[in-house]
Amino acid sequence: MIRLDKLLSEMGAGSRKEVTKYIRSGSVSVNGEIIKAPDTKVQESADIICMGEKIKYKQYFYIMLNKPQGYVTATKDNVNPTVLELIDDELLRKRVSPAGRLDIDTEGFVFLTDDGPLNHKITGPKGHVRKRYYVELEKPLSEEQKDRLENGVTLDDGYLTKPAKMEIINGHSCYLDLWEGKFHQVKRMFAAVSNKVIYLKRTIIGSLPLDENLEPGQYREITDEELELLWT
Repeated sequence: MIRLDKLLSEMGAGSRKEVTKYIRSGSVSVNGEIIKAPDTKVQESADIICMGEKIKYKQYFYIMLNKPQGYVTATKDNVNPTVLELIDDELLRKRVSPAGRLDIDTEGFVFLTDDGPLNHKITGPKGHVRKRYYVELEKPLSEEQKDRLENGVTLDDGYLTKPAKMEIINGHSCYLDLWEGKFHQVKRMFAAVSNKVIYLKRTIIGSLPLDENLEPGQYREITDEELELLWT
């Protein structure tokens, strides 16, 4: 159960003051009954109409965004535009934040949510959630480099990466699967084997692929069924 005024404000129907006014004016119905008390407790699944619009309660939002180059994966930045500026829905923009980061020149799948525990599960070191990247390289990729990267390489700060998995597409491109997320990790891993990343795109989180219909800068909500794929 949740207060009616709280539910309406959380779902973007207006500020707490505005929705209180709507309720008291008789502009809100719950399961077909006009409710005029803002503190009325209602079921989250109730049929709620506010100012002629149906309001569907969602505890959390889960968003798939195809990040273009030129945006930082943050909620706020004093220099560069952030991925939240790509969200045109004011309610979503206020509530969600990115789970993990992609470099400003990296494209692809960014997961955004207001579900704090799930965000931590995806990004935390104990989550062991796979992230797949499509990588294009400056120099031809050798089997020796592949073996080193899959077994773990020492980065410039002395950190030894955990085992990875690689699928070579051709001499200059591959897919790389990681189960961790250090700062600039993909680029630093290839630098450790004397190669350079010239293009990078995250394509999968867990077993959930980026929707091919999403153009760079576009986003959509993730379904309950898709959400389960983050852990498989």
